[in-house]
Amino acid sequence: MPEFATRMEGITGSAIRAVFKLLAKGDIISFGGGNPSAESFPTEEIRSIVDSLLARDGANLLQYGPTEGYAPLRRAIAQHILAPKCVHVAEEQILPLTGSMQGFDLLCRVFVNRGDTVLVETPTFLGVLQTLNLYGAKLVSVPSDEEGVCVDALESLVRKHRPKLFYCIPTFQNPSGRTIGIERRKRIARIAAEYDLLVAEDDPYCDLRYSGVPLPPIKAFDESGTVLLFNSFSKIIAPGLRVGSVTAEAPVIRKMTIAKQSADTHSPNLTQAIVAEFLSRGFLPQQLARILPMYGERMNAMLAAMDAYFPESCAYTRPEGGLFIWGELPGGDMATLVGRAADECGVAFIPGFHFFADPAGQEGTFRLNFSGTAFENIEPGIRRLGALFTEAAGAPLRLPCKAAQ
Repeated sequence: MPEFATRMEGITGSAIRAVFKLLAKGDIISFGGGNPSAESFPTEEIRSIVDSLLARDGANLLQYGPTEGYAPLRRAIAQHILAPKCVHVAEEQILPLTGSMQGFDLLCRVFVNRGDTVLVETPTFLGVLQTLNLYGAKLVSVPSDEEGVCVDALESLVRKHRPKLFYCIPTFQNPSGRTIGIERRKRIARIAAEYDLLVAEDDPYCDLRYSGVPLPPIKAFDESGTVLLFNSFSKIIAPGLRVGSVTAEAPVIRKMTIAKQSADTHSPNLTQAIVAEFLSRGFLPQQLARILPMYGERMNAMLAAMDAYFPESCAYTRPEGGLFIWGELPGGDMATLVGRAADECGVAFIPGFHFFADPAGQEGTFRLNFSGTAFENIEPGIRRLGALFTEAAGAPLRLPCKAAQ
């Protein structure tokens, strides 16, 4: 067999994909993925939309379409997703995607040369780290605190490294659940303008808010055209549709469209049309009104169980929304504990070191997801995990790991 391309050297599979393989064993309570709940899917609405679309325009929707995307979807995104968030753009500034991760891959194709410096949050989404490594980027981590990325450190690193790109998830960040405050968002936009820095703003969780006040995206403060806003319908409608979008200046969208031509020709017309119709019929507000209380209840149940069963030395975030809780167990070795949790406790989670460009010193961090697990499994799952973490912390066990559900 010929040798693999050098770009594959050191590239490993996703830790989240590994969790899905683990779930195939059965009888595992998973806090590992980022799945929305199957109960959240608007199945009846989508069935009604599909029937209507195929009856009305089936031949066109099942045919090839333009790479630029399904025009009604671009209009619907501008009207129902962007305008309410104070982002006002022309339709040619929107490119529908086959999942928002495709957009980041296209962005890297268009802008990132091997050896280019890219700034990322600490921690950040592991899927983007994988993509950046594939393109040979030089990754530089920007520290974060409880209010998200530290903008003084960001500006200092921009001056030092003159990076081409900064990637961030400003609202209910994956994996930390943290949200960048409004003044920091404004300053990030100013830094981008001053230093001609591209900002890839990934915002798939912004509508999953259970408390607090919604914040406009960084793109709303963009006066230089250097901020690209990525949105996804995976978490608020259904991930199987594989529909997302990127909003940017028209010249950037044109280059990304050319790159997309060789990637998949175009995103599926039918799924684009489903999302366009879903938005145009006004289904999204009622969908959010249905799923937000359910997710908020699950998040609160997880936090209450962590308060009850995790050792006092374990620190964790308390998000206002999103899908994740981030924690750290000082002295914990999550690379070992993740296997023990699955084998001894029947619980899956993701070790946190996967979310760092430089994982050294992050062995005790972990990420928990509450959306993809049935409500009734959250307390027993956290109770078992808490017993394991308590043992690892050297404290007396509160409960046996295999506690009855």
